[in-house]
Amino acid sequence: MNHDTAPAYGLWSLVIINSAVFIIFAFSFTKPRSARDWRSFGAFSGFILALFTEMYGFPLTIYLLSGWLQTRYPSVDLMSHDAGHLWNTIFGLSGDPHFGVLHLLSTLLLIAGFGLLSWAWPHLHAAQRRDKLAVTGPYARIRHPQYVGFILIMAGFLLQWPTLLTLLMFPVLVFMYVRLAASEEATMRREFGADYDRYTAATPRWFPHLSGPDHLEGQA
Repeated sequence: MNHDTAPAYGLWSLVIINSAVFIIFAFSFTKPRSARDWRSFGAFSGFILALFTEMYGFPLTIYLLSGWLQTRYPSVDLMSHDAGHLWNTIFGLSGDPHFGVLHLLSTLLLIAGFGLLSWAWPHLHAAQRRDKLAVTGPYARIRHPQYVGFILIMAGFLLQWPTLLTLLMFPVLVFMYVRLAASEEATMRREFGADYDRYTAATPRWFPHLSGPDHLEGQA
């Protein structure tokens, strides 16, 4: 059984630093204003805190599953950092998990999620300043790019470092974002009326158009 020379857990400074970096980065591209915005951002922040607490602080999932894991994978040092990449252990993937297929896919999802947040914010901000409907940039292809961005980021982290708490939180948060999206659409429909109806008829809610946004050029 291999043991890390440095402790893999109890690194609370890393919990704080990593959580702060991701939460502040997300905040910089969402700028919550309404109660709806704060609920969305707060739920995402809770997910991030739960994730990094188990990644560097206290490995609750490892402790709860330690009996089953030690019986099934007796050669695995459960207190090593690599063991926290549970998908690799469960699926019997060899090699450094940081360079495995799941970690690379996780990185792509994280880049896509944060990229979508950063792309969406200036278009939403510009529309809000003009009291207009946001129909440019990612909003020309999908109605809720910020919610989709949050979901991609959470899915990416689940591929990289699954925990019981975040696995339970993920479907709950997705359901919450679906409800928030419906509430947001009701508000937009009251504010913009027929313009919003035309927008929703031409623009998917969750899965984006890959073609150009020609159908919305007149509303920009």
